[in-house]
Amino acid sequence: MADNPPDYELADRMTLTSPAQVKAIGHPLRTTILQLLHERAATVTELALVVKRPKSTVAHHVDVLARNGLLRVVRTRRIRAIEERFYGRTARMFHVAAEPSPAGVEMPRDFNDFEVAARESATAFEQRKLWGFIRHARISEDQANAFWDRMTELVDEFDRIPRSGDTVFGFAIGIYPTDYPTLPTVE
Repeated sequence: MADNPPDYELADRMTLTSPAQVKAIGHPLRTTILQLLHERAATVTELALVVKRPKSTVAHHVDVLARNGLLRVVRTRRIRAIEERFYGRTARMFHVAAEPSPAGVEMPRDFNDFEVAARESATAFEQRKLWGFIRHARISEDQANAFWDRMTELVDEFDRIPRSGDTVFGFAIGIYPTDYPTLPTVE
């Protein structure tokens, strides 16, 4: 196993700037495909076997990801008369642009990593194998941005861990403004 997965070259980060890109990563099967390709490049056939879906369905989702610049063919091999394509991510980390989208173009609002994490973690919670923290702090926008930069470094570290073991662990991290109550400022 490679010390620095995956087994192909890719950019460290990619900013998603179009609604089509955000929509592409918003589908659970496409998210699973992207996660699997953190480990190594794979063919549509391999992906279909792992996710237990028809090859045609997986091929469609791989095509959506490729058309939106999230996947690319990283190598090929010839098997008899057929050229087999191995797909890989274009970046280790994808993040949605913080800037507003162009006038008249609305970014999809149906993608929420925490909603996905909540669904995925239900069984772990029931088995008492869910570890997590939630904290609230009144901080400046600059402090929140600096903390976000540190969190992306932690996500990058998690993504680079060599793959081993029998259990896949989820990792959710985020920072968001909220209307959580605060004490009044002491004068």
